Amino acid sequence: MHPALVVFPLVFLAACATPREQCINDANRDASVLSGLINQTQGNLERGYALEQRQDVRTVRGICRGRNEDGSTFTFSCEETDTFTTTVPVAIDLNAERAKLQSLQERFTLARATSNQAIAQCIAVHPE
Repeated sequence: MHPALVVFPLVFLAACATPREQCINDANRDASVLSGLINQTQGNLERGYALEQRQDVRTVRGICRGRNEDGSTFTFSCEETDTFTTTVPVAIDLNAERAKLQSLQERFTLARATSNQAIAQCIAVHPE
């Protein structure tokens, strides 16, 4: 899972959240990002390779239509730029990926402890 996919929903939720909910969302942000990275790394290890998204641009030639001042139509050759995203497998060092997973899990444990303290503070500051 791409880390941005974890963060973007939190941004949209924060826009209509109460001050208490915004505070709790902010407190959970690091742990949520780390959780997404842990899931991604575990997936890489299960597959034996990573998945990388690449953006490619291609030019598509076609026939376009236009309209003259008198209302008549005409056709002409035109080009349109198309951007598309593809997912490709990428070789990884499995030992390095295991070490990365362990590091992420340790950081997640610390981030969760920190966020729990911050959530308690949010609740104290913003009682409902």
